Amino acid sequence: MDYDEQSVRNLALMELRTKLSDGLARLGVDKTQLAVRAHLGRTTVSEALQPDGPVPSARTVTALAQVLRLSTDELLGLRRTAAGEDGGVPRGGRVVGRPIGEWEPHALEVHPAGPVTSGHRPEGLEGRLPGYVRRAHDRVLADLVREVQGGRSRMAVLVGTSSTGKTRACWEAVQPLAELGWRLWHPFDPTRAEAALDNLHQVQPQTVVWLNEAQHYLGEGQVGERIAAAVHALLNDPARSPVLVLGTLWPEYARWYTALPSPGGPDSHSRVRELLAAGPILHIPENFDAPALRTAGVLAEGGDRLLAGALTRASASGQVTQDLAGAPGLLRAYQYGSPAARALLEAAMDARRLGVGLYLPQVFLTAAATDYLSDTDFHDLTDDWAESAFAELAQPVHGRQAPLRRVHARPARRPPGAPPSGTPVAPTEGPVFQLADYLTQHGLTTRCRLCPPDSFWHAAHAHLVNPDDLNKLTKAAANRHRLQWAHHLRHRAADAGSTDALIQLAEIQEEGGDQEGAEALLHRAVDLGDIRAASLLALTRDRVGDKGGAEAPLRRLADAGDHTAMINLATRRMAAGDREEAEALLQRAVDAGDLGALLALARSREEAGDEEGVEALLQRGADARESNATLLLAGRREKAGDREGAAAILRRAVDNGDGAALIALRAIQEMIRDPESAEADLRRIAGTGTVLGWIQLAKMRKEAGDLDGAEAHLRRTADTGRRHVLIRLAKMREEAGDFDRAEAHLQRAADTGDSLVLGQLAEMREEAGDYGGAETHLRRAADTGTNWLKKFEERWPHGLDPNGDPTAPWEGSPPPRQGETRLLIGAYSPVHPAAKPSRPG
Repeated sequence: MDYDEQSVRNLALMELRTKLSDGLARLGVDKTQLAVRAHLGRTTVSEALQPDGPVPSARTVTALAQVLRLSTDELLGLRRTAAGEDGGVPRGGRVVGRPIGEWEPHALEVHPAGPVTSGHRPEGLEGRLPGYVRRAHDRVLADLVREVQGGRSRMAVLVGTSSTGKTRACWEAVQPLAELGWRLWHPFDPTRAEAALDNLHQVQPQTVVWLNEAQHYLGEGQVGERIAAAVHALLNDPARSPVLVLGTLWPEYARWYTALPSPGGPDSHSRVRELLAAGPILHIPENFDAPALRTAGVLAEGGDRLLAGALTRASASGQVTQDLAGAPGLLRAYQYGSPAARALLEAAMDARRLGVGLYLPQVFLTAAATDYLSDTDFHDLTDDWAESAFAELAQPVHGRQAPLRRVHARPARRPPGAPPSGTPVAPTEGPVFQLADYLTQHGLTTRCRLCPPDSFWHAAHAHLVNPDDLNKLTKAAANRHRLQWAHHLRHRAADAGSTDALIQLAEIQEEGGDQEGAEALLHRAVDLGDIRAASLLALTRDRVGDKGGAEAPLRRLADAGDHTAMINLATRRMAAGDREEAEALLQRAVDAGDLGALLALARSREEAGDEEGVEALLQRGADARESNATLLLAGRREKAGDREGAAAILRRAVDNGDGAALIALRAIQEMIRDPESAEADLRRIAGTGTVLGWIQLAKMRKEAGDLDGAEAHLRRTADTGRRHVLIRLAKMREEAGDFDRAEAHLQRAADTGDSLVLGQLAEMREEAGDYGGAETHLRRAADTGTNWLKKFEERWPHGLDPNGDPTAPWEGSPPPRQGETRLLIGAYSPVHPAAKPSRPG
């Protein structure tokens, strides 16, 4: 570095410190007060301002700029010059993302927090985040970050309901990486899914991939499957390691993506399910527990005004993050809004809960809302009622969230000649609006038993254009016996390009005897790239003996690069005796990264007696962390008598988080009668944070008769709030006769909102004679949308008297004696000697 370059750096550092010092003087506080407001250490602030101090970090500069109301971009530019940074872009290429320290958390969708009065925040709270309270999931994330600092690519998905702190937890977790110069990439423009699909291949080492609200990436049909495959490839690419992928999901999306398909049914999320199995899924509790509330109280006493206000309102419920994010204000806007505003919100809630996407057209909401109004309210509408109601709902509440705000759909920007991703969607008619997350969640639970009125279905048919939205509403209408609307919506969805609707219409045509019409519809679906339609066409042609016509649609999709079509066509070629073409098709899919094709090709090579080829393919799959290939390869080693070699293969898979390999490893170790090595392996695996390792250790200790040791291992995992582990603990305490502690473990499991556990707790309280407690649990279960409350009403039709007992006991069946109890945990058999009294119904 020459003298001139050093001079430029020195001048930039001097100018940076001058601007910070001037801002401090204007604010009129000392360095200690500045450190508190910026959530920085006193030493960090002092070094940033002292003449001979080091160049401050990007995070420090960003925090100080926000508090001092200075230009963040200008100060970060001076800091980069002073540090001699070139942005980290490799020569000859483009890298996505920017340094973590240059991101503002709200730009990453961390919910704004704090009270809003008359459109502004109290002085000193602008742009601030409240102090952060670390909980169990933060410890797991911290371990994950330490692993990526050590050079290993990892992924984690945080699952929780709206406004429980998922995104904030991700933001806090990556701060140690900011000091190391890591970058962060938030795929967003032109749409989240398109940005991810187009640019994932450009992610470089030391990058955080930010997939907030991951359903917008992983839930986009075939595009979502391709994104999942690309993320999986990124995590397994040594040339781009280390990277950290962080995502957030609501529980219903996590259940949907991880559920196994029904036998013979379509598997729409196989890649997504495989991806989610590659990293821990961390469940975020809805409420602060007692230790978290105590920590928040300490921060509030230390001057955190945001947390102090939230604790005043939410300490009883423990829903501190929801309060900070604005949930109470959103709920008040709904409950106490004008009739027209409520009608718009209920139409929006129903649309979202029945599957309509994030962006709701204004013309649809306006037309849908009318039948949500009573006759009196409808006749009171003025000519400008819709304009006034939308303006009312655009007003911000706590946390600067609006119940229903206008958003702008970004236009698609693709290179000339690039193929479109997915089915083309017609442009939406007029402005579009987005319902607040909390109200979306509120609608899912409070309106789950309600069917939308006719104006809703009419508006959907007239104004919605997205094929996926129309197809989901078709199913919703059919499920609610609105069969005429289902018929018309299905045709509308087919016209918009929904392949699901086209296939359903083809089935209807075929049942009516119109085979030609059915095939025409299936051909339209094949033109849109639907592999199911190609398979159905193939079966149709098979029935009439047209083998060439059967393979033609599959060849079209295979030539277009569809891996499933290649595999299906290969199966047909194999059945026809053309092994050469079949293996060529499978090899094409394997070369494109399809691990399912790799297994099919391995089976073909095995049938041909090519043992060397089978081994090479399975090894390739195992190297790519494909679980089935790993298990098959280890099985071949074990069958050949090389159990140590099989164990070595499984250990490597377990180190990569493969739970199935862990079970297989235990079986191998039992065969070679090496319990000490097995326990050592399990302890090492559990030490990496793999919950299954602790569970297997607990099982081993229980089998050895060491119940205390088994429970100690389970407690390690119960701290993460996993329901099934808590149920195991409850079962263990029940077997030991400790029913009070068994119920306490079930209470913790019930805190996850599981309706089955809540119902079991109600059974326990009922059998102990605590009918009021039973009712409380049943009402909590009913809040999840289940029918548990109906059970209470059937058993106690006259309710409870002031003492909490049934007012009309069962005839001929005395209530249970105090202390009688029985624990019903999943499929476990009751072990308590007390018998449940028989009662009618």
